Amino acid sequence: MSKLILQCLKLSKSFQQGGHELKVLSDLDFNLQEGESVAIIGASGSGKTTLLNLLGGLDTPTSGKVLINGQDVHQLDAKTQDQLRNRTLGFVYQFHHLLGEFSAQENVAMPLIIAKQAFNKAMDQAANILGQVGLAERLNHKPSQLSGGERQRVAIARALVHSPACILMDEPTGNLDRQTAKSVQQLMMKLKQSLTCSFIIVTHDQELANQMDRRLVLLDGQLVNQEGA
Repeated sequence: MSKLILQCLKLSKSFQQGGHELKVLSDLDFNLQEGESVAIIGASGSGKTTLLNLLGGLDTPTSGKVLINGQDVHQLDAKTQDQLRNRTLGFVYQFHHLLGEFSAQENVAMPLIIAKQAFNKAMDQAANILGQVGLAERLNHKPSQLSGGERQRVAIARALVHSPACILMDEPTGNLDRQTAKSVQQLMMKLKQSLTCSFIIVTHDQELANQMDRRLVLLDGQLVNQEGA
């Protein structure tokens, strides 16, 4: 029986806007199994990024629970939350958020260094994963010396370096031109086949969404199966 990596139960999120309550998510239930890939699509403003931030423990729900490896993330203190996230999850965003003063290798090693891993070992692991994403020759290049697609590959390598159970991606190809987006998409499919980790990808890229195990639409605060999926 496969292991449950992420689960949310009756998850709701509301915001106050101009004196009114804006309900973005409403009693939403969701399960993610080990090794499973899920695409979440929906209209702009439907709450996809809000949902991803809640699943990653980066935001607090109005009500309901988010369980990461069976632990209710919002019942943990901040330090334990950080440790659980750092151990279990990897994050990739539309904008790469690399540190400009550090090399590609140093950027990728950062999660391991933060987790108090020995520096040399962290750098070796970073070099290895950068090789896997096709950047073995770019270890010492800083973000400003890399193309948009290369920077996004570094961001993906950084998310993978600590062998997380799940990668959360928010529009990972959304800031790239079509050709570069296609190459990053091909890389993600290769990684999906070769790794045991789970993927949740928020995307407008229908071609990318179609290659996931499940495709869900965020509609009126609920996740529903995409027609034809």
